[in-house]
Amino acid sequence: MHQIRLFFIALQFFTRIPIPSWVGFEAAWLHQASRYFPVVGWVVALVVALVFGLTHLVLPQAVAVILSTAAGIYLTGAFHEDGFADVCDGFGGGMTQERVLDIMKDSRVGAYGAIGISLMLLGKLTVLASMPVQYVIPALLIAHPLSRLASCSLIYALDYARLEGKAKPLAQHMSGTEFLIAGLTVLVPVAGLMYCGLVPLNNLILAAVLLVLASWWLARMFVRRIGGYTGDCLGAVQQLSELAFYVGLCSSI
Repeated sequence: MHQIRLFFIALQFFTRIPIPSWVGFEAAWLHQASRYFPVVGWVVALVVALVFGLTHLVLPQAVAVILSTAAGIYLTGAFHEDGFADVCDGFGGGMTQERVLDIMKDSRVGAYGAIGISLMLLGKLTVLASMPVQYVIPALLIAHPLSRLASCSLIYALDYARLEGKAKPLAQHMSGTEFLIAGLTVLVPVAGLMYCGLVPLNNLILAAVLLVLASWWLARMFVRRIGGYTGDCLGAVQQLSELAFYVGLCSSI
């Protein structure tokens, strides 16, 4: 029952989906719920894949991609997109660690953030619309949870860069057991999809390699510039690694 509560806490934190009142809340649970962040990715993936599948029955692929992407943004409250925009603003306009953190904390979106999130969304829409249609749903199903696992890797491997912030309750060090649980919630279902023949192994490997490289590049920049990560950094990793996965899959098909 406690594990179910942790999943619902993660779901509440990262989506607009209401959770049962009996779940309750304790601050410590949010940190423990980090193991289920990729499972939230599966929930989001199922919704966007369903929207794409239904709308593509009557609409062109590009329109269906736009509608499914919009559904995902609405479902998550643009939580990760906002983090990516803040990182673009902070790292684009800040020269010192203190200035970068101050800019990211500002709720206003600057030129770097607006341009960055516009290019990010345009990139995802273009790649998904250009992909053979039979691969779009498998791509969505895998990219969303796998990119959230990439965000978990920052919690596991890096230090939190702020003394306060909305991500602080989940920013304490993630244990190896928790990260293993998070990994299994992604890898086991992905193995099932591969067993069903939905995605060829070679294509999946290239896509996963690009996802890992994108995550590593951002993590390296975060450590160099601010000495760790913030909640916005988690969103940025999720967004860029998701795009990298789509690019890798599309380029190898």
